[in-house]
Amino acid sequence: MPIASDVRLAEGVRIFQPDLVNLYGCTIGSHTKIGAFVEIQKNALVGARCKISSHTFICEGVVIEDEVFVGHGVMFINDIYPRAATPEGDLQTEADWKVVTTRVKMGASIGSNATLMGGVTIGERAMVGAGAVVTRDVPAYAIVAGVPARVVGDIREREKTER
Repeated sequence: MPIASDVRLAEGVRIFQPDLVNLYGCTIGSHTKIGAFVEIQKNALVGARCKISSHTFICEGVVIEDEVFVGHGVMFINDIYPRAATPEGDLQTEADWKVVTTRVKMGASIGSNATLMGGVTIGERAMVGAGAVVTRDVPAYAIVAGVPARVVGDIREREKTER
């Protein structure tokens, strides 16, 4: 599994096991950490000071802003209506479908094994619980959990009680 020559790595990026990742055509911001068995596809953007945990898949069309935590085994989706073949029976090519952008705003946290459907936005400092399936936008500072993910709290309230 390679780190392709077209990958743009900013200063201080740490890839702990470079032989165990697949990165191509993507941009990774400064001081971001990337674990083993991560794939980041072309035209994906990962901001600065992020942590991308092992076994995560970040597909084309995903934009992750700065200071985002992505847990183990997180899956991003960029095609809302995936098909292998055209109606005529030919194998689809890039011309047969449209990449849908998914955005994770600054400081958000995505728990292990969460799945994010294409086209959603995770708001600033929001928290997605482990195993959640995100099918719609998550407001800033919201805590969401479940299948489908629903708002179960507010990170600002949670942080007040922890002080």
